[in-house]
Amino acid sequence: MMRDLTLPTLAESVVEGEILAWLVEEGDIIEEGQPVLEVMTDKVTVELPAPFGGKVVKRMVSVGDIVPVHGVLAQVEEILDGVVASKPETTQLAPSPIPDAPTQDSEAEIELDAERSIIEGSAAHQSDPNKAKAAFAGFSKGGKSGATAVATKPAPAAPQPVAAAQPTTKGLSETTPAPGQVRAVPSARRLARELGISIAEVLGSGPNGRIRSGDVHAHASAPASAPVQVQAPAQMQAPLPAKTSSTDWPPPAPPVYRTPAGYESRETRTPLRGVRRATSQGLLAATLHSAQTHTIEELDCTGLMALRDELKADAQKQGVKLSYLPFFLKAASLTLREFPAVNSSLDTASGEVVYKDFVHLGMAVNTEGGLVVPVIRDVDRKGLLTLAREISELAEKARSNTLKPAEMSDATFTVSNIGSVGSMMGVPIVSPPAAGIMSVHSIVKRAVVVEENGADVIAIRPMMYLTLSFDHRLVDGADAARFLKKVLWLLEKPSRLVLGD
Repeated sequence: MMRDLTLPTLAESVVEGEILAWLVEEGDIIEEGQPVLEVMTDKVTVELPAPFGGKVVKRMVSVGDIVPVHGVLAQVEEILDGVVASKPETTQLAPSPIPDAPTQDSEAEIELDAERSIIEGSAAHQSDPNKAKAAFAGFSKGGKSGATAVATKPAPAAPQPVAAAQPTTKGLSETTPAPGQVRAVPSARRLARELGISIAEVLGSGPNGRIRSGDVHAHASAPASAPVQVQAPAQMQAPLPAKTSSTDWPPPAPPVYRTPAGYESRETRTPLRGVRRATSQGLLAATLHSAQTHTIEELDCTGLMALRDELKADAQKQGVKLSYLPFFLKAASLTLREFPAVNSSLDTASGEVVYKDFVHLGMAVNTEGGLVVPVIRDVDRKGLLTLAREISELAEKARSNTLKPAEMSDATFTVSNIGSVGSMMGVPIVSPPAAGIMSVHSIVKRAVVVEENGADVIAIRPMMYLTLSFDHRLVDGADAARFLKKVLWLLEKPSRLVLGD
């Protein structure tokens, strides 16, 4: 029996995975539960086990490919009692619920689902396994050319002028996406809505014809008075860059890098993959689709350092290494309860601001593979020692690359300790749907003016800068300033943290 192994739903927000390594070869006999490949999803690397044994007939994707959830990874011949059946079946590498088919193929419903994802996978909207298999047939490398195929749309019976050419590729699957289902990344959908463009009219350049933000920019900057003639598949050509002027909006893409003449041998190139690719995409989307600004304060760490020194011995007796980070997490969590806007999110699909009665804090961790952000849940309900334990455990998992997807999701706010590498001041980037991120920096002794016995004197104090970056769509500048002032109030006399308000 020939069966398809597909990429399972590893977490609610994960809709694609990058193939990092195959652990089996074509022709290998695999057993149930045996790891078959490594996949990176949302900055987490996981080994996917086979749900059944059999012979690997064909690997459908290669290392470096980006595969959507439910996309076919390999074909495995399962032999039952020595009989091989010809009817194909589709099996995911791990059990996971598949959403029911939508009752209406409306663009609004598809966009609602797509807002949660980085890249939309159309098979997530299909309950028919055969349809799902056909939708991802373009990931097969069986063609002679070996080129990655893109999604098809039927060409008109007779060529007619239209606003934009529909993507068509000759020789791909005979099937097409379900009616009304347009493959596009959420950032492209949002940008199209903001610019008043129908997403269905945009020519996609991504895998399987997915529409990216750059495609929407190119479509918007194309002259409206110059319709594009739809050609037959055999005559399709790559679209030419649109001519733009200094007054055009949105602006064109930045210039493509070129190697200076004579310096070809003095460059080293590596693929943009893994954590670096995920970070690049996420932060670019964050800066494009949020109104980011910042406020900065200065913290006198005298009281904080004294309390930490006092508690360190007791923490060590319980096997806990007490750093400064638990104090900052606790102070941020208590202050977020007082300023719910900083702990909010914007649901762009429904047009609603979501205020949360829980505090899940992300903590940025620098690893050899890049920046990752594990999440500690319900921080406002935990004590300093509990937070210290979880910080150590999650940081170790991050550095050993063993974090699970659930341990890196649902952060309502983030604290970045860039001071651990000696930074005096930095301005972090907010990652939507969160509305804020606080950066803590190095403790440096400086001369400051303080009040002693009613008189101003110059004293040497351990000082630290705190930076709050926030999404101005959700947080007013005055509230942001008050938020950071309250954090300072708690930390300058950290015994106030036990009061809980």
